[in-house]
Amino acid sequence: MQRVDPVAFRQAASRFVTGVAVLTALDRRGEVCGMTANSFVSISLAPPTVLVSVKPGRMHDAISAAARYGVNVLPEDGKHLSRHFAGRPAADAVAACEIVQGLPRLPGCVAFFACELIRSVDVNDHTLFIAEVSTCDYSDTLPLVFFSSRYHLGPGMPVDR
Repeated sequence: MQRVDPVAFRQAASRFVTGVAVLTALDRRGEVCGMTANSFVSISLAPPTVLVSVKPGRMHDAISAAARYGVNVLPEDGKHLSRHFAGRPAADAVAACEIVQGLPRLPGCVAFFACELIRSVDVNDHTLFIAEVSTCDYSDTLPLVFFSSRYHLGPGMPVDR
């Protein structure tokens, strides 16, 4: 099989509009950890089941150990949280978390999903964590979205370049 150029693949994949979510969990020491992800997918309604894709690291270890994770869908003013959990730390991001049903939850989320791991599948350099949703809620605020490697406000204009 011919392999696609990784740069071309990344550019093409960036043309798919995604919401911006932060995965959260408690690590083995009970500390909040998280990572920004756009690889969150609803895969079944009965029972409610979702999938996230995670590279090896602290978040991967936390999900593997706890067998639970939260998905926080960010609101349009959540760019600073996305950046914090993508490796550009902001002093107040973790302090803003509250613990809900044993999972860290970020304030003001458009939606929150508490997830119980049912399966993990290793695929190349990532693990797909498949989970049933034990509880969720949502608000009617506009989401932060990502398109063409840039943040956008809901259906509106780009917020950075």
